Amino acid sequence: MGLSTFYRHAVPGGAATFGTTHWSVVLAAGGSDREKAREALEQLCAAYWYPLYVFARRQGYAAAESEDLTQEFFARLLQRNDLAEVSPERGRFRSFLLASFKHFLANEYHRQQTEKRGGLATLVSLEREGPETRYRLEPADPVTSEILFERRWALTVLERAVERVREEYAVSEKADLFEELKDFLSNQKSLPHAAIASKYGISVGAVGVTIHRLRKRYAEVLREEISHTVSTPEDIADEVRHLIAAVGR
Repeated sequence: MGLSTFYRHAVPGGAATFGTTHWSVVLAAGGSDREKAREALEQLCAAYWYPLYVFARRQGYAAAESEDLTQEFFARLLQRNDLAEVSPERGRFRSFLLASFKHFLANEYHRQQTEKRGGLATLVSLEREGPETRYRLEPADPVTSEILFERRWALTVLERAVERVREEYAVSEKADLFEELKDFLSNQKSLPHAAIASKYGISVGAVGVTIHRLRKRYAEVLREEISHTVSTPEDIADEVRHLIAAVGR
C-alpha cells in the first residue's frame, strides 16, 4: 500500500532525522554495545520473519518444516555471541538476512533431526494462527523464491507503517476516520471527498487537508520503518526504489 505515494512525499523533502536505528546498532556491535545490538537484532527478526518463511515455502519445504527452519535459523542467529562479525559490508538487513538464510538452508540444517529447533528456545514468536494461514493468501504466480521474498519484504514494511499510523489514529479516537481515509494512501477507490465531508460533518476542504496530513504522516512513519533496516540515511532513497520495484514484480 502506498509506496509510490511515500516516494513522492518523503524522498524529495531532504534527509529526515536518522538517529540510532536497529540495523545500524547491529552493525556497530561490539564491547559494551553487544547486548543492545542483540536486542536490536531480535526486534528486527520479530518484525521480518515472515518473508523468510515464504522463501522456504517457495523453495519446496512443507509448512511445518518451513516453520521449524525459520525458528531454528533465528534461534541460532540470536544466540550467536559475537555480533561484531556482522560487518558493514553485509549491507542492508534485508540482504544480510536472505543471504544468511540461504547459507543456513544449504549448510546448517540437518533434515533428519527429529527434535524441533534442535532443543533451542523459541526466541522469535511466529503468529498465533500460524504462518501458513498467511501463506495461503500469497499469489500463485510462478515467481522465484527470491522475488517472492523481496515482494513480501516490501509489503511487510508497508503493513508495519500502516499499522503504526492506524494505532496513532486510534489513540486520538479517530480509528473510524482512518479506516475511511486509508485507501487514499494507495490507488484504491475511496468515497468522494463530499461524501466523507457529509458523513463526518466537516467541510470538503477539511477532508482534503486531513488526507494531506495522513499521507504526510504515513510517509514519515514509512521512512522510519525503512531506516531501521539500513545503515545510513543515504540508503533510504535507494531502498525505497528497491521496494517499489519489488511490489511491482
